[in-house]
Amino acid sequence: MGNKIILLLCLFTATLFSQQDSTNLKQVEIYVIDSFISPEPPYIFTVSFFTSDSCTSRLIIDNKMEYDVSKKLDMSHKAEINISDLFNKKSINYRIIVKDKFNNEYLSQEYELEIPQNLVNNYKKNYGLLQICCISGVIFGIPSPNFVLKNNKSYFSLSKEIPLFSFFLRSYNYPFGYIGLEYSHIFNAEKKNFLRIGYKQIIQLNLIKYASFGVNHFTDLKGYNGISPEISLGLFNIQNVFTFYVRYRYNFQLKLRESDFHEISAGLYSNFFSINF
Repeated sequence: MGNKIILLLCLFTATLFSQQDSTNLKQVEIYVIDSFISPEPPYIFTVSFFTSDSCTSRLIIDNKMEYDVSKKLDMSHKAEINISDLFNKKSINYRIIVKDKFNNEYLSQEYELEIPQNLVNNYKKNYGLLQICCISGVIFGIPSPNFVLKNNKSYFSLSKEIPLFSFFLRSYNYPFGYIGLEYSHIFNAEKKNFLRIGYKQIIQLNLIKYASFGVNHFTDLKGYNGISPEISLGLFNIQNVFTFYVRYRYNFQLKLRESDFHEISAGLYSNFFSINF
């Protein structure tokens, strides 16, 4: 009889401990309530979910970016994450990881959230515009090579003109005129550096893009000042942003005519960075 009682006590104890272990190992269920991306910038990915027990939680996006959701034990969880950098793809994948009070971790299934097509298109459009601006800026910064003839001597020169103010008519692809600022450096010449400001009148043509007539005031900022009339021919477009041109310019002082010199140059014209009127 005593042996039977001891056996029953052992079975009861084993059952009790097995029930406690079963409770500790109980799977925590994850219920996703909502997940969406805001339609306006900044683009926020919002996900809310419940757990069947109090847990801490975190989110993993595309198996590489991890974000804390709930740092304290809770059953209600919500995350708001800026994902503006992820619009180069059509969808994002995410998983939820939760940890219960016994430090057991549970991983959810993988969820896929499609990024609205209009947001993807806007991203590509803005990214494309940024690329165009960057590439155009680099190309626009390239100086123009010049051939300089002065006192029967020839020199090589580099110059860069920036159209400051452009004046448009609605029916024109080019401004009818612009005010430009230009810096030139003539290698191996006695007077090396010149700053110019002038007005250029543009006439659009059929066989080529345009002819431009202008006049500038130039100075070396050391008392060497003069006037430089010029003519330019816009020959063809590059990527509908730049126009390749050739230019002839005559530079002279009103009093010291022996200092006159000629310039022949080629370069790229664009009013992309000018203030337009």
